[in-house]
Amino acid sequence: MSADAIGAFEAKTHFSELLVRAAAGETITVAKHGRPVAKLVPVTQVEPREDARRAAAEIQAAAEHMSLGGLRIKDLIAEGRR
Repeated sequence: MSADAIGAFEAKTHFSELLVRAAAGETITVAKHGRPVAKLVPVTQVEPREDARRAAAEIQAAAEHMSLGGLRIKDLIAEGRR
């Protein structure tokens, strides 16, 4: 495991501290059994609310043109639970 990687157990144990480090700009690699499996990276840009609203409107508009082919969502959920 490299010097800049942290083990999964240690990452779990010190997650709050790792979040503080990431917020400060540090990238942390998480390893499991000595192999890198994930990275905790700082957020570089937070999307403005208007961008989020526009994206939601685009998703809703696209959904209007989709169909379940006569199936009811309630029936699909019930089928998935069987």
